[in-house]
Amino acid sequence: MSDSRLKQKFADPSRGVYFIGTTPPKSSVSMAQVSDIGDKLLERLGKIDYDGLIVYDIQDESSRTDRPRPFPFMNTHDPRDYSAILREKSGRPVITYKSVSQRSREEFDEWLDRAWCPHGVRDLVLVGSPSSDGDIKLTLPQAYISMQEHSLNFNLGGVTIAERHANKGNEHLRLIEKSAQGCEFFVSQAVYNPQATIDLLSSYARECKERDLTPKRIILTFTPCGSAKTLEFMEWLGISVPQATRHRILDAHNPLGESIRICRNNLDQILEACGDLGIPLGLNIESLTNRKEEIDAAIRLYKLLKATLDLKLAELAL
Repeated sequence: MSDSRLKQKFADPSRGVYFIGTTPPKSSVSMAQVSDIGDKLLERLGKIDYDGLIVYDIQDESSRTDRPRPFPFMNTHDPRDYSAILREKSGRPVITYKSVSQRSREEFDEWLDRAWCPHGVRDLVLVGSPSSDGDIKLTLPQAYISMQEHSLNFNLGGVTIAERHANKGNEHLRLIEKSAQGCEFFVSQAVYNPQATIDLLSSYARECKERDLTPKRIILTFTPCGSAKTLEFMEWLGISVPQATRHRILDAHNPLGESIRICRNNLDQILEACGDLGIPLGLNIESLTNRKEEIDAAIRLYKLLKATLDLKLAELAL
């Protein structure tokens, strides 16, 4: 298998790119069951048009906050394994996340070699440690250096968090720095605070213009929320949910339907403010829980938001 197929799609700023985000099954599950879980997911996605999948690398983020985790942390299969299964079964590209802090440089290089072959990983997003506490064997900048010195030509992406921009005001500079370190695209944390995303995108577009840089593609993540427990988990993960939005979801007759309407409205606001800033955009829709109704809602949300972004891009092309 040659280089990334997504590179070409990402290179055309006039088109959107569309992904479904998912997590590897628990490590206690056998590989045969992992394969069955992949089949079930792809069966659900059979009726939608998507460019690829994103497979996360789940970390125990308890070092980031003192609050107890709403759902217990479960170790999962290596994201390489699930990526390979989904890519083979779907025939579509898979962006694989990799958390870098737990391994030494040598172990990370070895992981990369096996990710490329036999696992067929071509599109990779590296994630640093959730906090500066704890035993960090490899920092994110060190991992980027390792990638630059590596002989394999991965299509490398990074994570962007609008909430960090709201707190520190420098996330747009981090995007430019990560681009210099090899990142060709970015995937956002789930969006529930559109203003934080608007502020980040407008700062980024402005900085790129001043430095005469072409903005990289930013893939915005959205997720449905159907319960107080899911909302608590989102906030535990660091996703900013305005109080009025919390009340709208929790007080609604149908919380899941209400969260879908909120996400649609949030994307509308972002596109209205940032659609013509010259930043190529994409969407990633995920379900944060494995509850059937939230997974089904994620597919409804995907269809709605894809149509919304496609329409905006068609208008911009006039």
